[in-house]
Amino acid sequence: MCAQQYPERLTRCSQLMKEAGLNVLLLTKPSNMFYLTGDGRLCAYAMITQDGKVALGVPQTDVMDVKQLAHFDHIVGFDDEVGMIHSIAHNFEHFGVKEGSVGLEYTFLTQSMMGILTHPHAKPAAIIVKDCTHILSELRIVKDKEEIKRIKAAAKVAVKGMKAAVGALKPGMTESQVAAKAEFAMRRAGAEEFWRTYVSSGPRTNIAHGFPTLRKLQAGDLVMIDIHPIVNGYSADICRTVCVGQPTAEQQTAYDLYLKAQQNTIAKVKTGVGMVELEQTLRQVVKEGGHGGHIFGPPIHGVGIDFEESPLPPGHAFFHGEKEPLPLERNVVIAVGNCGLYTGPWGVRVEDTVVVSLKGPMVLTEYPRQLEK
Repeated sequence: MCAQQYPERLTRCSQLMKEAGLNVLLLTKPSNMFYLTGDGRLCAYAMITQDGKVALGVPQTDVMDVKQLAHFDHIVGFDDEVGMIHSIAHNFEHFGVKEGSVGLEYTFLTQSMMGILTHPHAKPAAIIVKDCTHILSELRIVKDKEEIKRIKAAAKVAVKGMKAAVGALKPGMTESQVAAKAEFAMRRAGAEEFWRTYVSSGPRTNIAHGFPTLRKLQAGDLVMIDIHPIVNGYSADICRTVCVGQPTAEQQTAYDLYLKAQQNTIAKVKTGVGMVELEQTLRQVVKEGGHGGHIFGPPIHGVGIDFEESPLPPGHAFFHGEKEPLPLERNVVIAVGNCGLYTGPWGVRVEDTVVVSLKGPMVLTEYPRQLEK
């Protein structure tokens, strides 16, 4: 990222903090830290003050590495959890924050991490704790030009991973081996990492999130492949369902219906459209095709640093601690096709990463959408 982007983001963050009555943010979610400082890693935290100052706390071993990567005003290294607690107290003191409120990412923190961040030896007694999940979501929901560029690069890598996975499909291959083909191709194409790869086959395509197993593909199996590479810190999301051989007429009909629903929904993507309208479009097509009772979960979600982030449909947003999303703005990035059509014996799904523009959808993951290989 351009060095100037972090001060700009911190300025917007400061404004949202003032509106929410938060004096300090104490962040541990890697994607949120990455967005505001340029570095996000586990076992670390970022403290953001209302006037846009940044303090980082990282393992002592990582201090030099973080200094090369991150935007910050102050950095502290620690050796263990006790040291982390004392470093938080040090940073409150460094910034002169003795009272007010601190924002924590409620939907990310475990109970034990919450205990560390709110420990009496870490947080001043006069500081109260509030949720700041919605602030970070609002900051990150609209992407800038550099973010769009990185997501496009991730989409190109995703397409190469999908091509490798589909090309490897044959009886006797395990789901895990198919996942390995996709992941190896993505790394070769420039991915430094990827979110969890989903590969399910046969009757396992009827589950929501098909983690790969050692199940061997059989002739006639449907195979659902869902991959999410990370390139320069940003993600893309693509899913395809392919048959190992000749699909049945019933499978082809269901697939064609779901693809129609997904494509009709994508066609409505433009500035000003609401997530509810998009979700209802997909569900209505499936319902009219006789499979209204065979769809599960939210069909759309945001994509960015995380492969699933805001905006989310209202019901899904509630359980993620998010606010109901506003109509989509230009340069919001979403994945359309997140949930599948699950019949019982098998399921089908197609998913693509799409950028919202003034004129309509910009589909980034252009890989063939066909059930027969």
